[in-house]
Amino acid sequence: MQPRELHKKDGQILWHGHLARPCVINRLFGLHHNKFWDIFLFESHLINMELYLIRHGIAQEHQPGLKDEKRQLTPEGREKTEKIAQRLVKLGFNFDLILTSPLVRAYQTAEILIAAGLSSQLEASDHLSFDGNIQNWWQEWLQPRKYPQKTRLALVGHEPNLSHWAEILLWGEAKESLILKKAGMMGIKLPDDGSAWGRSQMFWLTPPKYLL
Repeated sequence: MQPRELHKKDGQILWHGHLARPCVINRLFGLHHNKFWDIFLFESHLINMELYLIRHGIAQEHQPGLKDEKRQLTPEGREKTEKIAQRLVKLGFNFDLILTSPLVRAYQTAEILIAAGLSSQLEASDHLSFDGNIQNWWQEWLQPRKYPQKTRLALVGHEPNLSHWAEILLWGEAKESLILKKAGMMGIKLPDDGSAWGRSQMFWLTPPKYLL
């Protein structure tokens, strides 16, 4: 996959006159650039289902007497997540549903996304907790719902789970190659037919600092 030459006009990115979304690849494709606007991928005209994998914001550190599932976002984590959510709204993102891990820090992150107007639908699922795996989520949660291809789902969860899910979709197996920063987001487009394992396409990978 290679980046294509795009043009910036009036603060927007155009490819042969079409609006394109900026995507920081961050060395994923072996390309080395220092500026945010250096690398872009043009979004395909095909309207396939899109998954947005979002890691929770900065949370309380582990401490005696505080269960992991009860750890909350810190004031800094809440502030940064709110700014990122507002930026995503300005970039035109909107999700049909936000599905979140039930752990407090993830649920609070999802609530911030809802409050910003990124979606009106919020659900919690144990599939996105640390014990969850993508195969069970796919078979038990996603497939029975029979969403149309144009659906956009945001999944709020934890590392390394989310990166593993992305790698399975992209390469068919977890390779420990991707890292999703706190409050960061990956966008993955699923194929229009057949298995998604190893056949999906990443179109968005943005470190949080570029959305603040």
